[in-house]
Amino acid sequence: MRVTGDRIADDAVRAVLERTAGSPMLVDRLLASGATTGAVPAGLAEQIGYVVDAEDPRVVDLVTATALGAPSDSEVLVPLLGLADAAGSGIDELDELVPRAAAAGLCTPDGRVVPLVGEVVRGRVAPARRTELRRSLAEIELDRGGSVLAVARMLRGSGATGDRAAAVFAAAAAEAARSEHPDAVRFYAEAVAAGTPPLAVAAHRAASHLVAGDLDGALGHADAVLSATDAVEPDDAVRAGSVAAAVLARRGLLARSAELYRWTAAVAGEGMPAAAVPVLIGTGALAEAREVVDGAGGFVPGRAPTLVDGADDLTARGMLDSVQGSPTAALSGLARAAGLLESAHGAALLPDTPAALAALVAVHTGEFDVASSVLDRALRTGLGGAPARPRHRLLLGWIALLRGATGPAAERLAAVDTASGDRPLEPRDEFLAASLQVAIARRNSDVGALMRSWTRARQAIVRHPVDLFVLQPLGELVTAATRLREESWVRPHLDEATALLDRLGRPALWGAPLHWAQLQAAVMVDDVDTARAHTEALEREAGGSRFAHAMAAAAPHWVGVLENRIDAAAVEEAARGLHAVGLSFDGGRLAGQAALRTDDRRAVSALLACARALQAAGADVRAAPAEDAGRAEPVPAGPGGTAAPSVPRGSEPAAPSPAVPGNGTGGTGEPGGNGSAEPPSLLSERELEVAELVVQGRTQKEIGEALFISAKTVEHHVARIRQRLGAGSRSELLDGLRRILEDRRG
Repeated sequence: MRVTGDRIADDAVRAVLERTAGSPMLVDRLLASGATTGAVPAGLAEQIGYVVDAEDPRVVDLVTATALGAPSDSEVLVPLLGLADAAGSGIDELDELVPRAAAAGLCTPDGRVVPLVGEVVRGRVAPARRTELRRSLAEIELDRGGSVLAVARMLRGSGATGDRAAAVFAAAAAEAARSEHPDAVRFYAEAVAAGTPPLAVAAHRAASHLVAGDLDGALGHADAVLSATDAVEPDDAVRAGSVAAAVLARRGLLARSAELYRWTAAVAGEGMPAAAVPVLIGTGALAEAREVVDGAGGFVPGRAPTLVDGADDLTARGMLDSVQGSPTAALSGLARAAGLLESAHGAALLPDTPAALAALVAVHTGEFDVASSVLDRALRTGLGGAPARPRHRLLLGWIALLRGATGPAAERLAAVDTASGDRPLEPRDEFLAASLQVAIARRNSDVGALMRSWTRARQAIVRHPVDLFVLQPLGELVTAATRLREESWVRPHLDEATALLDRLGRPALWGAPLHWAQLQAAVMVDDVDTARAHTEALEREAGGSRFAHAMAAAAPHWVGVLENRIDAAAVEEAARGLHAVGLSFDGGRLAGQAALRTDDRRAVSALLACARALQAAGADVRAAPAEDAGRAEPVPAGPGGTAAPSVPRGSEPAAPSPAVPGNGTGGTGEPGGNGSAEPPSLLSERELEVAELVVQGRTQKEIGEALFISAKTVEHHVARIRQRLGAGSRSELLDGLRRILEDRRG
């Protein structure tokens, strides 16, 4: 108030104290300038400049050095200011200069420059002087083995060149890389620009680009090393080979990735690393995978095991268990591996994250809750870095799809596509995304969307060869291809998948879902013989997991549906068994199709009620927040811990009675003679559902499958709607329906 004449706000007081460190001279001048925040006014800067220039040149050098980032450390300041001599009096001289600078209000008593003074000094130092001082500071830090990150950041972009500057940038890059900081990419580029031979740091640059999510850059630098192995150290060749193997695996080229792991093992003169086991198993090299797991246990001889080594070992053993051991042991090992890597660096350099592998195993055993939990945690902790994020999100969408929640699945897919922008997804992620889009359209009985999504799927099929980890998405594409009469597009992949499973000894965990998909495809074209063959295969693999057992129990009933042999009670039990392992959509579809193939009205009513209940249970799965900030709202666990909302017999949600000709409903889906008032809308709720699908251009059969009613019942609904609207033609009917639906939405 003495200076300004007014009371100063508390925020302004704090800002003044922070900028001036409480120096009375600086406080008065800053308040008098009226600029407590923001840029220093020219007049005030000039006044502070006069104060600085009036001091001893050695004090000025001290203030300038600390303003440009030098720490208040005698080991740095003495050589930087040229105070050291043979007698060691440099420290004494520094001890004299610091109090003088503090007395002048330029530094704090511990030697740190006052922020306001630092702003002014940095603006007055000539660029050449600034660069030279920061270069000297960087070299001192480099010589004493300290952190060079801070000073290298200040030196970056200065144009500094020469061996010493290059060494500083290379050291800063290595320091940033140890913590997987994206600055490593820029520091390696600065090191090369300063004079470091590109090949000398190419292997490390490749790793830093992979961590940053730049797979093209990583592969380019790794290939530069692999193309000149006679000119690099063996360690660099091994590192570059490992990076290239990880990139190729992420792009779906597991066979080429396996070749590189074999090559790096030969160069290193050691066995293959445990990180290679998922790639080996994914391509059917089971004997090699066993050899790796039974060998060194995933640890490097002569070096203390790290968290990454432990995670690699758990991942390797978990993947081996998934094809020849216990599914529970496999899932446990992979989940623990993902947990280890949450507090370690190195997951970005793996061919796949343990979280993704754990989720795949969990999905193939019907443990959708476990899969979701592992993936949600991986997204929260950033496991695997930027390259793994789309994969984790797409797998969450896949889980929602299998549960029958096409809405949340579509939201996940849209979020990934939006985040990628104009940049295409990697082939592995694109294959999953395209399969997810196709599956959503097929489950929604939207033929138009299915045809559009098939265009995307064909491109993904061409770019991605078969491996163990895409068998379930491939199954969806097989089913869709059958629906569209495009089987030729998937036949080569299906043959490769069969050969792959044969090489692995037909593991039930991985093979059962593919047989289930092929069974669904056979049902679509009424191919009883093929359906029976896949039913037999599922029954052979029923002991692989609860998931496989539920599919094996339901498969014979699909054959019964094709042959019009319907045991309503057994079908309902099988449908609920599918629901119990998370396959609510599949269970609902089985019950619905069985209802359409029986003439027993009581059975029709029971099966349709079951189908609707299971469909509603699947749709109850909620989407997670768009930014993956936390877990999706949990769904009560079903039998065995699987997240499937319980739907006990007799507790189905209230719904209109199934419309069966002659049951007294008049084809409206509502009980007749109950005295209920007509709904406010011109059409009933069931008729509005039918109207939505009619406007979309679906056939009566497709509408029936979507709503779990017969095509004949759909015909009755459409006739009644036409009568209510007074429509004399189809165009009049569609115009009237569009107006009603628009009014309803508006």
